[in-house]
Amino acid sequence: MLRLRLRESVVSRLLSSPFTSTSAISPLLRLLSASASASASAAPSTFAVEEYLVDTCGLTRPQALKASKKLSHLKSPANPDAVLAFLAGLGLSGADAAAVVAKDPLFLCAKVERTLVPVVDGLTGLGLSRSEIGGLVSLVHNRFRCRSIVSKMQYYLPLFGSLDNLLRMLQRSSYLLSSDLDKVVRPNVVFLRECGLGDCDIAKLCIPVPRILITNPERIRAMVACAERLGVPRGSRMLRHALQAVAFLNEDKIAAKVDYLKNTFRWYDAEACIAVRKYPGVLRKSKESLKHRSEFLCSKVGLEPVYIAHRSEILSYSMVGRLRPRYYVIKFLKQNGLLACDLSLYSAIKMTDKVFVEKLICPHKEAAPHLAEDYAAACKGEVPTNFRF
Repeated sequence: MLRLRLRESVVSRLLSSPFTSTSAISPLLRLLSASASASASAAPSTFAVEEYLVDTCGLTRPQALKASKKLSHLKSPANPDAVLAFLAGLGLSGADAAAVVAKDPLFLCAKVERTLVPVVDGLTGLGLSRSEIGGLVSLVHNRFRCRSIVSKMQYYLPLFGSLDNLLRMLQRSSYLLSSDLDKVVRPNVVFLRECGLGDCDIAKLCIPVPRILITNPERIRAMVACAERLGVPRGSRMLRHALQAVAFLNEDKIAAKVDYLKNTFRWYDAEACIAVRKYPGVLRKSKESLKHRSEFLCSKVGLEPVYIAHRSEILSYSMVGRLRPRYYVIKFLKQNGLLACDLSLYSAIKMTDKVFVEKLICPHKEAAPHLAEDYAAACKGEVPTNFRF
């Protein structure tokens, strides 16, 4: 047993070395498998899976108990040892490997030379480093056990522009790697392109809502038709935002949200249509959020409903971090004769924070020495006492 542990340690170190090529992995794994098989033949025939998961894989006892039910067919540690050595070779720590096994116990049954090594070779050919491949294993675990992952990664990488973008999607839904490319994904991409969305737009559309790409193609067409009924046609720069807003919402829910907008902001049908067309994301705002914005913009600031409808993007900004503090600053400057022009709140809100500070805070350091401090406090949700209203 001591010899086996020593060989495992040596193989793991060799696998994790940047100087060890993929072609050198197979002989090392065969050595490990042979050693493990010999050890298994000399040991009692009963393989204590649960103990192995705790002692060797590092799972907690409850995790091991749950995982062992899927591994009851294992008769020796030969293949699991080879898999653990393989994971170590990709740079996964003991804790990382334990997390993979806890999520996907059957990973220990994967055939290293027949499946895992070819997958690594394929992904390396796509330009992924060994550490990036290790991160992918931790993210998708069971999907990594399918050799089709290589062809799917080959399709997705150029579509989403970078590995980082693809990983962000996979963090939300690893089903991308199990969906049918030819029957589902490709037809959806082709249709979205026909609607005027470029690959960059498709990536931005799908990163927050990955299900859009893997849903039934007929459902995608229904989403586009819904966006068109809301006044956002194909080819519009707002189509991506509209699709995100209506994704997986039925007509009744959308109609109910439009009715709520009309009642909350005192909009007529035409004004509600304008607001949604200019800022489709308003449909995703919670009722509480919309109510607070209406009370602030209409009652506190005094903006007219039609003005808000034509500038509905204003509803996208944070009440605490943007709307209130900038309103406080503009009101303070106007009341103290420090604002040279008649700057609207909407114009001030659209400025980046850097530009806002440069144009409206910094020029008044002498006349209003506490303004920067008060503005920073207001951005944290406080209403400073030395704002003079």
